Amino acid sequence: MALAGLALLLAGCASTKYRPVSDTPVRIGKPYAVRGVTYAPADDRAYDRLGYASWYGDESGNMTANGERFRKGAIAAAHTTLPLPSYVEVTALDTGRTILVRINDRGPFSGGRIIDLSKGAATLLGIERQGVAAVRVRRVEPPESDRARLRAGREAMARSRVAESTLTLWRAALADSRTGQGGCGAQTARC
Repeated sequence: MALAGLALLLAGCASTKYRPVSDTPVRIGKPYAVRGVTYAPADDRAYDRLGYASWYGDESGNMTANGERFRKGAIAAAHTTLPLPSYVEVTALDTGRTILVRINDRGPFSGGRIIDLSKGAATLLGIERQGVAAVRVRRVEPPESDRARLRAGREAMARSRVAESTLTLWRAALADSRTGQGGCGAQTARC
């Protein structure tokens, strides 16, 4: 009797069904609201924005919005509207370091932030200690070899650092967008 009870208890613990880590199917989803703000997911292949990144760890829960098991050490992120999954290059505006990241979750739902990185991605980008950092996020279509590495939770091939002259332009555009002075307009990195 005790063994039967233990078996039922363990079966209940194993009842959470995680989606396998895969790039198919791609899910866009319907508009949704969080804290009074409505987000409309879209397949924006030209997504290229300047803004702020934060990172999240264990507090995110066990399942991503994509249905996968959350892995804080993976090179992954949350975005409010891009398809799940999708891939972006994230560049830290203070250092020019760029990494490839797989989007598999929804968020961030804090003002001014455009991406929420896993702890692994934040560490790789060098912003873990900062908590919040100015970034450029650009949607890309990486080769299958990079996709496979990210699906496995590993780092993709290294990206080139961005030139200081370009970083200076992006920093100015982000500052202008915060003060309403225009710059490159609507937080876009396309200057």
